[in-house]
Amino acid sequence: MFELDTTLPAAVVPLSWLLGIWEGSGIVSYLVGDEIREHEFGQRVAFTQDGTPHVQYSSSTWLFGTPDDDTPDDPLAPTPTPLFSEIGYWRLARPLTPADAGPGMLPGVGDPVFTTADEVETLRTDDGDFELEVSIIHPDGVNELYLGRVRGPRIDLVTDAVVRTASAKEYAAATRLYGLVDDHLLWAWDIAALGQDLRTHASGRLARVE
Repeated sequence: MFELDTTLPAAVVPLSWLLGIWEGSGIVSYLVGDEIREHEFGQRVAFTQDGTPHVQYSSSTWLFGTPDDDTPDDPLAPTPTPLFSEIGYWRLARPLTPADAGPGMLPGVGDPVFTTADEVETLRTDDGDFELEVSIIHPDGVNELYLGRVRGPRIDLVTDAVVRTASAKEYAAATRLYGLVDDHLLWAWDIAALGQDLRTHASGRLARVE
């Protein structure tokens, strides 16, 4: 059973149900040319906290392999192949104040705002949720900025901007959905890439392991 850490910054509490290490599997399926490429993958996700008013995120995935040559009769000794990884930062959207750090390593000035539950509650929308800003970086030259909402154990994200390096493959937009269902983290990721409109790309089901 998940227990809330009472030392968490107040601005992180609406995202606290994400915190921990999650592992599981998922399915990716996407049209590439005239071929639908589909396969199952394993995944490990970490949502961590360091005392600042944001959540750090990392995800790594791998293709399930075949038994090792040394143990060909052992189906539980697969050789996974690294598939994809990403890192990012998640935080509540809120007004900028002089106490906020930056740009770069410049410290903020004055007392921080939104450090108590009552102050964070003022950020709740008329619909009863909190707005989010999420930055996610891919190792293949794609940077995503998502805007979204969290309400209880559900998060909806939509890209506000996508930046690509010259060597990155075509990738235009995305949406992501996260939810806590029966103590499992379920997620779905739709993308618009390779000249296609937004369509299903990948989804997974993860269990908290730490």
